[in-house]
Amino acid sequence: MTAEVRVPEPGLRERKKAATRQALHDAAVRLAIEHGADRLTVEAVADEAGVSRRTFSNYFANKEEALLHGDRQRMVLLIDAVRARPAAEGPWTALSRAAQEAYQQIGELDPHWVAQTRLLRSEPALLAQQVSTFAALERELAAAVADRLPEAQRSGIRGRLMAATFMTATRVSLHVWLEDPAETPLAELVQRSLAEVGRGFVE
Repeated sequence: MTAEVRVPEPGLRERKKAATRQALHDAAVRLAIEHGADRLTVEAVADEAGVSRRTFSNYFANKEEALLHGDRQRMVLLIDAVRARPAAEGPWTALSRAAQEAYQQIGELDPHWVAQTRLLRSEPALLAQQVSTFAALERELAAAVADRLPEAQRSGIRGRLMAATFMTATRVSLHVWLEDPAETPLAELVQRSLAEVGRGFVE
């Protein structure tokens, strides 16, 4: 019998750092929605969060990174969910079920996140930062997918194609949903998209 692996709870210092990072992200989103991302400054975000400019720099390289922190968090949680799926599941099944669980847990979407995502679509600088952020996360996801492939396929293109296809499907689903949120729940739209594009990956 395999022993259960317990992930240690974060210590007080880690929790405080996470809280500060979240406060900076929340402040950045709040100010961007109110004044526009193009008028947002690092100094304003730091002031809004009640910290120094130096403290901001300890957590984020720029205002774009602070704005996109929520998206990065969600993707990291999704990658962790893929890794936590039963080992017997094939890679595309693990991706689809992890996405289903993630969007069910999200439930009612935070209005700030919805507003931020709409803002992102109209800001070239944010889009460029998102591409860079998601490229790194896609590599992590591809590694998690590759672990589920037969050993002979792990260094090939299949895992990378799966990860790229998965992220594209979820991104397109989000953009379609934002155009008419009342039409179809986001979780259902994501599952439809994954079922459509995943036919060539079904184990």
